[in-house]
Amino acid sequence: MKTDTLFYQLFNTFHTLLFELIERPISEAEGYEFSSVEVKEKSFRFDGIFSPKAKDKPIYLIEVQFQQKEDFYWEYLSEIYLYLNQYRPEQEWQAIAIFARRSYEPEPRSHVREMLECQRIQRVYLEDLLERETDSFAIGIIQLILSSESQAITKARQLGEKIEQERDTEIQEQVLELIETVLVYKFPKLTRQEIEAMFTYSDLKQTRVYQEAREEGEQRGLKLGEQKGLKLGEQRGLVKGQSTMLLRMLSRKFGQITPSLRGKVNKLSAKQLENLAEAVFDLETIADLNNWLKTKGKGN
Repeated sequence: MKTDTLFYQLFNTFHTLLFELIERPISEAEGYEFSSVEVKEKSFRFDGIFSPKAKDKPIYLIEVQFQQKEDFYWEYLSEIYLYLNQYRPEQEWQAIAIFARRSYEPEPRSHVREMLECQRIQRVYLEDLLERETDSFAIGIIQLILSSESQAITKARQLGEKIEQERDTEIQEQVLELIETVLVYKFPKLTRQEIEAMFTYSDLKQTRVYQEAREEGEQRGLKLGEQKGLKLGEQRGLVKGQSTMLLRMLSRKFGQITPSLRGKVNKLSAKQLENLAEAVFDLETIADLNNWLKTKGKGN
């Protein structure tokens, strides 16, 4: 599972998640801007940075680890000090090392232990969240990521039932996108249709984006004046809904999407949109997106 890009999306969607993980007051999330910053020299890239607008709040430098990696702390410290040398921030800094499980953390050497003892580096173990009762959608998504395949569908359904009570349609759409993304990674041999058959997406069809897409499809179909045309219009409306949702994901990952790129995405077929949705977490830059559209987005 591409957990680095998935956690980027999680932190970008839920700005309070970091503060939930390090057990700080949610109110402290106010005034922070989240980003992924590349440290040039050796092209190290943090999984995320929370940068405060005020000078009296610390910068949080985040690294997420979902596998065993013996040189984890060596690379992490290299990233930190290259960042500090390159950007020279005025604020204090705090490193947050997030491990999926305790067993994934290498044995800290003496110089690392000193930084752990003074809390310059703080560790979070996500496995501790598995049994936690929570109303947080962000923590719920993390529990879904860590759950076994046998537990994943039940957990996804529970999240789906909870999100039905959410009145903010944008949050509904974002959480449902994340749920589906996690399930696609957990069940790579299954099609999206098979995943949707396991997990009820009726609540997704009530969201504003899908309602607008359906209405547009119906309007186009009615103009054709025939039942066959109505079905075609509904299909076009569904594709429009898919492209709208995908463009939102791309905007959250890459920032502003140019009109030219929007036009290319809007021209993709339903199958191409599904393929791009699966590939999006492997795309690192706008250039990668352009290359994908050139090589795999041609024709319908």
